[in-house]
Amino acid sequence: MPEDVDPRYTLANERTYLAWIRTALGMLAAAAGLVAVDLPWPAVAVRALAIVLATAAGASAFLAWDRWRKVEAALAAGTPAPPPRAHIALTLAVGAVSAIVVILILF
Repeated sequence: MPEDVDPRYTLANERTYLAWIRTALGMLAAAAGLVAVDLPWPAVAVRALAIVLATAAGASAFLAWDRWRKVEAALAAGTPAPPPRAHIALTLAVGAVSAIVVILILF
């Protein structure tokens, strides 16, 4: 077990965590904006998009905390950080929302 972890690694882990939290807040703001603005799209589609974005925001926030915790434990133990997995979920959610928005804009 290392005696002291270089603070730069801990701070880098914290910056990554905060970036994920900012992303989650952005998705949550987009979800709220979708339901607050009167869009010329079917209401069910707008609500579905808002639900997907809000769910992705909550999941991103939780996964950010989980990743931060695991990396901190790995730093303290002197072991490699676990591979990131949340990126896939976030990419799929944003891709799905983007595809639906493009379809709604075109039709």
